[in-house]
Amino acid sequence: MPWIKATLRGQTVMARADAAGNLAPGADGRVEIRYKPMDGKAYFAARANLEAQPGAALPDETCGPAEPPVPKDASASKSAGAKGGGAKGGAKGGGAPAIPIPKDAFIAYADGACSGNPGPCGLGVVLISPDGTMREGYEYLGEGTNNIAELSAVMRAVQAVPRDAPQLVIHTDSQYSIGVLSKGWKAKANQALILDVKKALASYGKARLVYVPGHAGVPLNERADELAREAVKSRGKQAL
Repeated sequence: MPWIKATLRGQTVMARADAAGNLAPGADGRVEIRYKPMDGKAYFAARANLEAQPGAALPDETCGPAEPPVPKDASASKSAGAKGGGAKGGAKGGGAPAIPIPKDAFIAYADGACSGNPGPCGLGVVLISPDGTMREGYEYLGEGTNNIAELSAVMRAVQAVPRDAPQLVIHTDSQYSIGVLSKGWKAKANQALILDVKKALASYGKARLVYVPGHAGVPLNERADELAREAVKSRGKQAL
């Protein structure tokens, strides 16, 4: 099947098309898309959220083969130790048995980005509902630190989930966030923000944070990072 260029929430993507050059949704109404032609990462977007751009259809080999991202608990992955105080910092990370994610869970990947520390910072979130629908958003936060961006990303993920959600699993590559929010680490800075995020997490009967190694090829975490960097670059916001 060929590809065409399309617009998804203001961003140009490659989208699957039929022989006539029209968007080609599957049986579930979603269209396969690629954010980058040859990066090997396939995503799916609702047909209603895509707008085809003018131009000729491109051959199938334009994007090459890829497997769709499968949300997973990546806590079993090996993680390198990180020094505390950085964006991904905290304590030394280590492998742990993967914890199955319940079928009725909302799954989020939350990441922060900062140009300098402190400096202009932003967040990105990818959210998957139990029925498989995927949404994403980003937000520019102004001047701040890496840790503020990471904590704020977790907060936005929580705020995007329905209040009656039975399960909530948030993936983050910030061991700092996991430490201050769920491991009892004492924080000298960001105490008010930490308290707010803790209260938000506690508002769900079953909510947990899961560590995922950053820049390790986990597709949805990589996408959350791209969104956070887009927030800093554009100084803009895209609501979930």
